Amino acid sequence: MTSFRFGDLPWRAKASYVAHVFKAAVKQHHGWMRPLLSRYIDAEGVILDIGGHAGQYAKLFARMASQGQVYSFEPSGYACSILRLAIRINGFSNIHLVAKGLSDQPGSLILHTPLKDSGTFRYGLAHMGEIDRAGPYHHQEVPVTTIDRFAADEGLRRLDFIKMDVEGLEMRILEGGAQTITRYRPVMLVELVDEQLSQVGDSLKAAWELLESWGYRPVTFFDEIKLTPLDAPRDGDAFWLPD
Repeated sequence: MTSFRFGDLPWRAKASYVAHVFKAAVKQHHGWMRPLLSRYIDAEGVILDIGGHAGQYAKLFARMASQGQVYSFEPSGYACSILRLAIRINGFSNIHLVAKGLSDQPGSLILHTPLKDSGTFRYGLAHMGEIDRAGPYHHQEVPVTTIDRFAADEGLRRLDFIKMDVEGLEMRILEGGAQTITRYRPVMLVELVDEQLSQVGDSLKAAWELLESWGYRPVTFFDEIKLTPLDAPRDGDAFWLPD
């Protein structure tokens, strides 16, 4: 299977898909982070949601930036169809679904999505690069662009916040957005995991060094109020704040 078509799914996968759509449409995760995010996102904010998945962050951002714009990048045909329905059901007009991936140069890449034995999608683990586990996969060739190319094509005049969680391609995406990021200095929430980065030949250390060279400092969070500076590379989510 090279692209997503509901009719091609086995019956268990169809049931799983319906459940995924329901959760995406009616549930709101990450709400506890709103006090933290409100420090960096205002009502007119412009946000890049990189790794849109089922739209849980996109929906939260859209509610916070009610007069702004959220661009949600999701290359997976399966996830994209879920996110598109969630946006429509909730009536969001300020979420723009971009059915592409991001990297350090435009082109195309293969997205690998693990499947359960039942044929259901483990779409939160979709990634590009080396396959990191045994078992069946759904493979999809997807178009990719760069942050810099997208910003130029879209005519962005501001960029306030970037959220990025793409299972390993984070450093390539940062490199493809160097001009835009260093120009607008958005706050970034990025998940970096050394094992995932290594699947495309990158490393946690190199990603940290790149961000620090741009004048960003990492902080982590344990609740909705306190931010704690990080002084050494570590796996996981961190806010990257411009100096």
